[in-house]
Amino acid sequence: MIGWTLLMFKLVYHMAFEKTVAGLYDEVATFLNIFQTAAILEILHCALGLVRSSVVLTAFQVFSRVFLTWAITYSVPSSQSSYGVLLFVTAWTITEIIRYSFYFFTLLGGVPYLIVWCRYTFFIVLYPIGVTGELITVYSSLKEVHDKKLYYLQLPNAANIAFNYFYFLVFFMIMYIPVFPQLYTHMLAQRRKVLGKIDKPKTQ
Repeated sequence: MIGWTLLMFKLVYHMAFEKTVAGLYDEVATFLNIFQTAAILEILHCALGLVRSSVVLTAFQVFSRVFLTWAITYSVPSSQSSYGVLLFVTAWTITEIIRYSFYFFTLLGGVPYLIVWCRYTFFIVLYPIGVTGELITVYSSLKEVHDKKLYYLQLPNAANIAFNYFYFLVFFMIMYIPVFPQLYTHMLAQRRKVLGKIDKPKTQ
């Protein structure tokens, strides 16, 4: 929670004084890499039942974010100046501050209604913003990946396997089409379930 809050301060400070996305990635990269990579533990937490969330959905979300963090923005410098970085970092940061605040107060024994409402409401706007930023960032990396043949594995080789990272990224972007609606509708259902239960008047 503290780490993502510090990242938000860095984001806001840079945009307030620099007023450009140029250099934004360099400003937030260290915190982004550390705290987003640490989210891999959340898959384990779900599997162990420490957090009541779907292991599959959590694994997909964590994988896509860690992939974007290291395999795109860290590995492909041309993507770092994309406006997509501003979008997805903003969406991720606000989302995680709210989510970890929720977990923090849960450990203390009670979550304020405002935080519960924010957790199950802000995603309505933040999730599409984050996905848009992710897709823009991946798209902005395609030319450099293609030109430099980044992470290509060409035949012949000892493993007798070929891999084209450019086409993999195109496939990665296309996969958002079937996956995003499922995740979004799942979250809407969770919102109705949680907030509906809280707002429902108690019967005598």
